[in-house]
Order: sequence, then C-alpha cells, then structure tokens
Amino acid sequence: MSLKNDSFPSSVAFDAINSSLQSNDAERKSTVKAAQAIFAFVLKNAQGETDSWYFDLKDKGEVGKGEAPEGGKADVTLSLSDDDFSKLVAGKTQAQRLFMSGKLKVKGNVMKATKMEPILKKAQMGIKAKL
Repeated sequence: MSLKNDSFPSSVAFDAINSSLQSNDAERKSTVKAAQAIFAFVLKNAQGETDSWYFDLKDKGEVGKGEAPEGGKADVTLSLSDDDFSKLVAGKTQAQRLFMSGKLKVKGNVMKATKMEPILKKAQMGIKAKL
C-alpha cells in the first residue's frame, strides 16, 4: 500500500523510507533498537491542507499513515511544510536549522527527535532519486 498523497509531493519519501527499512531485517532491528520511539510527521501543503504519517521505530520498524500505529501514541510529533520536509529528506537542509528558524515545530520528547536525523540520512539515497 502506497503512503503517497498527491497533494503532498514530498510524501513519496515515506514510501522510500519504508522500503529502506523493510529491505534489510538486521538494519531495521538496529534502527528500532537505536531509536525506540514513534515519530509522527504532520505536513502542511501550499493549499493549507494537512496530512500525517508516522515512523514506528519502537516496535515494528515501519512507516504508515496517521499520527501513530493503531493502539500506539507518538513519542514526538514534528510539524512542518511539505516543501521543508522535501528539503529535509533530500539533505538540502537540517532539522536543527528548520527548528531554529521556526519552520519545524516539535511536540513531545525533543531528545527522541534528535534520533530521527540519522534515520533520514540512511534513506536519503533512495529518496533523492524519487523527489
């Protein structure tokens, strides 16, 4: 099932990240062990619409639609524009820079949010080809 939403061009990244996680069982388990968190992403597009996706890096090591897997709760929620998310996953900007400029809002466990950037870096190679 595709996680892409045509109203959010950067949403193709969620499929790429999920593919990256699913492609190597040992790597997925290592990522889950390192992160131990559920990350929710709330994106806002140019039309002002919002949609959400999550990284379950606490239990299953997967990416899905919504703010958390069924029965779960996000440890940290990151809110940003679709355009800024596209730049973030493409490696054209850093989460810290977006946060400091007010373009990235973080709710929940901020320290867990710092564990997200290495995960994005691992998936960037596949993502750059799709964005």
